[in-house]
Amino acid sequence: MDTTVLVTGGAGYIGSHTCKALKQAGLTPVTLDNMVYGHDWAVKWGPLVKGDILSAADLDGVFAAHKPAAVVHFAAFAYVGESVQNPAKYYHNNVTGTLSLLDAMRRHGCGHIVFSSTCATYGVPNALPIPEDHPQKPINPYGWSKLMIEQILRDYEQAYGITHASLRYFNAAGADPDGEIGEDHDPETHLIPLVIKAALGLRRHIEVFGTDYDTPDGTAIRDYIHVTDLADAHVSAISRLMDKGASVMLNLGTGVGNTVRQVIEAVERVSGRKVPVVEGPRRAGDPPALYANAGGAGRLLHWTPRFSDIDTTVETAWRW
Repeated sequence: MDTTVLVTGGAGYIGSHTCKALKQAGLTPVTLDNMVYGHDWAVKWGPLVKGDILSAADLDGVFAAHKPAAVVHFAAFAYVGESVQNPAKYYHNNVTGTLSLLDAMRRHGCGHIVFSSTCATYGVPNALPIPEDHPQKPINPYGWSKLMIEQILRDYEQAYGITHASLRYFNAAGADPDGEIGEDHDPETHLIPLVIKAALGLRRHIEVFGTDYDTPDGTAIRDYIHVTDLADAHVSAISRLMDKGASVMLNLGTGVGNTVRQVIEAVERVSGRKVPVVEGPRRAGDPPALYANAGGAGRLLHWTPRFSDIDTTVETAWRW
């Protein structure tokens, strides 16, 4: 079996953790990243090719040189608020970029792709935990861009035989338990690193958006899935496709929701420090609660999250 896997966006947060997991599974990750949000220091488990999925020449170069048997596709813009203000950027990069990548796969005879989708494809849920067959009605261009790609993957499989796994993540969190890599976004929008910065005194306070939701403590509920668990699911999905398994569309989450206040309390427990909190109004487009029914990944990928406890997740992020 050919073991080379092309990882687009492999210098980013989830991509770099997945490269480590691929290497540990005996595969050879090759990272293609335009380095807009990626980090040189995060690429430790295989070669880094600096290039763009929108460039056919960059793609042809990496496919010709490394002959990957499969692709894991992370490269995308992923700021929900920015997607509302600048949808052109999101549709061009995320949708056109994916078409460019898929066409390179066709040119070079590469037949398998694992795609990082998102729970944002569901929009505001009418059932919790959210099952995979829940209606998909995104409420922002970021979610729409990912949903469009899911449909493109179905069509490309039917027409060209490229098999796919679309993995709909909930909230990625935490850091490599060995401390080799972690989360470093600019700008940072994820809750756990922001709360940790407030605990360290690197931010004046943490703002809680919305304290009047219909949840146990009034703050929004999200499903925080450890980044190492996400990475392991990608390896299982690649293995399934390379073993000629059928395409799948699966949720990746813990199935457990934590409120914003519970996350802040977890950081306070782990760090032994008080976190200054300022309460603010709800943000437009924030659903009150999102958490996954991830039973499908258990059945089809034989995957179970190992770090699903919020204190464990926070502790790895704090150590990093």
